[in-house]
Amino acid sequence: MKDLIEYIAKSLVDAPDDVVVTEEEGEEGLTLKLQVAEEDKGRIIGKQGRIAQAMRTLIRVKAAKAGTRVSLEII
Repeated sequence: MKDLIEYIAKSLVDAPDDVVVTEEEGEEGLTLKLQVAEEDKGRIIGKQGRIAQAMRTLIRVKAAKAGTRVSLEII
């Protein structure tokens, strides 16, 4: 799932070298933290948060198939 988010984010931003995705295991499941350059945050979030919501939906579906819970944080 980390690779999926990283691929999508690098495809959207102007500075793909600044994209960093980290995983943290917690009580609620896996948390993916996406970090991008400050000027690219708008591209990742999208209008009214549509791109961010689409990425969250994709990883939620993939996690459901694997039987886990995953959340995405954009920092």
